[in-house]
Amino acid sequence: MQQSEAQPAGIEIALWQYPKSEHDRNRWMQSLSQDERDRAATYRFERDRASFIAGRYLLRRLLSVHTRTAPSMVALSPDKYGKLRLEGHDTPQFSLANAEGLVAVAVASGCDHVGIDCERADAEIEEAAVASYCSADEWRRLAELPARERARAAVALWTLKESHLKALGVGLRENPSSVVFSWKDGIPVMIDGSDRDRRWHHRLIESGSQHVVALAACFQSGLPGISTRMFQDDSMPSE
Repeated sequence: MQQSEAQPAGIEIALWQYPKSEHDRNRWMQSLSQDERDRAATYRFERDRASFIAGRYLLRRLLSVHTRTAPSMVALSPDKYGKLRLEGHDTPQFSLANAEGLVAVAVASGCDHVGIDCERADAEIEEAAVASYCSADEWRRLAELPARERARAAVALWTLKESHLKALGVGLRENPSSVVFSWKDGIPVMIDGSDRDRRWHHRLIESGSQHVVALAACFQSGLPGISTRMFQDDSMPSE
């Protein structure tokens, strides 16, 4: 991925349909910290291990441009809620998400909060689970959709809510039903602004794959440009 050394304005989103080669994973591991390598070893299932390694590798590749350091030297640490931060840097804000076969990273400058989430579009969510994270209006609107559209709309709604809670840094410690979205053309696309901060912006992002990707961002003055790229791992490690 080619980028200028200057910090970009707005939001950069990188999506990566990572390969499933063990050789590639071993190479990516060279850019991870020892703590990350140790954590990768704890995953029971290979698909979860691969997703974690690919996510941290992509995150480090992007942040290395902003910090002007090698990916393996990017210093990351979790806050008290587990949200990753750049040690010694207030900016940029960033967020990482992964689902089977895809990892997504959002990096934002001039941003108070940013969150990204992705889920497989064909993920099966039980009706009781959908009801637990929906407001009454959202539940009613889902119920009005044709069956073939309802399942994907439920995944999109969950992904939008998750991206917002990740941007806040609270995750599922806050009830997802407290984050309410309106609908357009059968898909929830914008948070209900009746009693919320109008600096918040939400978007569904075209993924180029069988995944739903949602972005949440909070800016002081409007939403800047959003650049979405499909990441290509075209460099060998230099560390």
